[in-house]
Amino acid sequence: MGDILPIAIAFLVGAVAAAFVVGFFVSKSSFKKGVEHRKKEAEAQIESAEKEAERIVAEAKEKAETTKKSRLVEAKDEIYRMRGQAEKDIQKMKSEAERELKERRAEVSRSERRLQQKEENLDKKNDKIEKLEESLAAKNKKAEEKLAEAEKLKEDQMGILERISGFTMEQAKDHLLRMLDSELDREKAVRINNYEQKLKDECDDKARNCIALAISRLAAETVSEMTVSVVSLPNDEMKGRIIGREGRNIRTLEQLTGVDLIIDDTPEAITLSSHDKVRREIARIALERLIQDGRIHPTRIEETVERAKREVEQKIKHEGERALLATNVNNMNPELVKLVGRLYYRSSYSQNVLDHSIEVAHLAGMMADELGVDAALARRAGLLHDVGKALSEEIEGSHVQIGVDVCRKYKESPEVIHAIEAHHGDVEARTVIANLVKAADAISAARPAARSENFENYIKRLQKLEEICSSYNGVEKTYAIQAGREVRVMIKPESMGDDKMTVLAREIAKKIEAEMEYPGQIKVNLIRESRAVEYAK
Repeated sequence: MGDILPIAIAFLVGAVAAAFVVGFFVSKSSFKKGVEHRKKEAEAQIESAEKEAERIVAEAKEKAETTKKSRLVEAKDEIYRMRGQAEKDIQKMKSEAERELKERRAEVSRSERRLQQKEENLDKKNDKIEKLEESLAAKNKKAEEKLAEAEKLKEDQMGILERISGFTMEQAKDHLLRMLDSELDREKAVRINNYEQKLKDECDDKARNCIALAISRLAAETVSEMTVSVVSLPNDEMKGRIIGREGRNIRTLEQLTGVDLIIDDTPEAITLSSHDKVRREIARIALERLIQDGRIHPTRIEETVERAKREVEQKIKHEGERALLATNVNNMNPELVKLVGRLYYRSSYSQNVLDHSIEVAHLAGMMADELGVDAALARRAGLLHDVGKALSEEIEGSHVQIGVDVCRKYKESPEVIHAIEAHHGDVEARTVIANLVKAADAISAARPAARSENFENYIKRLQKLEEICSSYNGVEKTYAIQAGREVRVMIKPESMGDDKMTVLAREIAKKIEAEMEYPGQIKVNLIRESRAVEYAK
C-alpha cells in the first residue's frame, strides 16, 4: 500500500500539469471558455484519479492482509512440522542411548564374569605352585645330602689317586694342561700349514691368470735406446766448418751441450756420443739448425743451443702430457708432469723409461680391474714408479728414494708413495696397489728384447755376486735374483746367531760396493731358519 499512494499522487500531479499546458496554448479569444472547460475536465479527471487511487489502495490493503494471513498460516505449519521432527529426533536419540547403555551393561557383566573366572584360575595355580615349592624344597634337601655324600666320596677317591700316582691334584692338573697344550699346538700347526698351502695354490693360480690376461691385453712395442746419435751432413766440407779455426766451433759446441762430437772418416756424418739423451738431443737439434743455416761461429752456436734447449723443454712438457693422456691420469702437479716427460730422455738397460712407465701403468691398471681395486690409483702409481730416474743424475741417492721425496713434495697420495718405495723391495709392500706395481714393473722389464746387456757380462756379474756372498763362513747357499738387484744368502742356523746377521749383511754389502760395478743398487737379504721334521709311524 505504501508503494501505490505515491503513484496515485504522481498521476494527479501529471494530470494537472497536462491541463495547464493545454490551456496555455489556447488562443486568447477562447481563453476563458477553454479555462473553464479545461478546469471542469481537470476536476473530472482528478475525481476519477482519486477514485482510482482509492480503489488501488483498497485492493492493496486487501491483498496485503491476505498475504499476511497466508504467511502466518505457513509459519505456524512450519513450526508445528519442526516441533514434530525435533520430537522424533529426541525420541530416536533416547532409544539409541538406551540401547547403548544396555550393551555397556552387558559388556561390564561379561568382563566381571571373566575376571571372576581368572581369579578362580589364579587361586588354583597358586595352590599348585605352593605344592610344587614344597616338593622342590624336599628334593633340594635330598640333593644337598647326596651332593655332600658325593663330595666326600670324591675327596676319598682323590686321596686314593694321589697316593697311587704320586701327584697332587694341582700337579696332575698342570700335567694334563701341558699335554693338552702340546696337542693343540701340533693340531694348530698342521691346520695352519694346510690352509697356507691351499691359499698359496689358489692365489698362485689367480695371480697367473691375472698377469697372463694383462700381458695379453697389452701388446706394447719394444724399442731399444742407443747412446749415440748420427747427424747427416750435406757434404764433407761441412766437417771443417763445424770444427772451425783451431777447433773453436766444435769446442764451443761440446762445452755448451756436454756431448762428444766424433768426426771420423764416416762420409757425410757426425756422431754425437753421450749417456744423457737430453744433452744429446739438444746437441743434435742445434747442430742440424747450424748446418741448415750455414752460419757457424761461437756466438751463433750459443744462440742455437739456447733455442734447442727451449725446444727440448717444450718437448719434455709435451711428452709428460702425452703420458698422462695415454694412461688416463689426471690432476697432477705441472712440475711433476715435466719430470714424467723427462723420462722420455732416460733409458734403463737401453729401454726407454717413459715407455716403460706407461707400460707399467697399463699393466697395473688392468690387473687392478681384474682384482676389483682402484685402477686409476694403480695407473697413477705405475706411471710415477720410476720418476726418480728423471733426477738420478742430478741428486744423490737411489731413484726409489728420489721418487719418494719428489712425490711427497708434490702432495701425491700415501698409496702412490708407498708403491714407489716398495717396487724394488726397499720396503715390504703392504697394499695391493704396491704389489701390482711391483709385478707390472717386473713384467715390463722381462719382455723379450725390452732390455739388453752383454750376456757374458751379465752372467759374470751374477757369478761374481754369488762368489762374494759365499766367501763368508756360515753361508750355506747364495742366490742372485731379480736380474742381480737382490742376493739371498742362506745362513747355517747352528753356525751363527741372529745378532751377528746384521753385521754380516753390512760386511757383504761393503765388499760388493768395493769389488763390483753394477747399475742401481743391490739388496742383500740374509735368511736364517731352523726346521724340525717328524714322521708319524
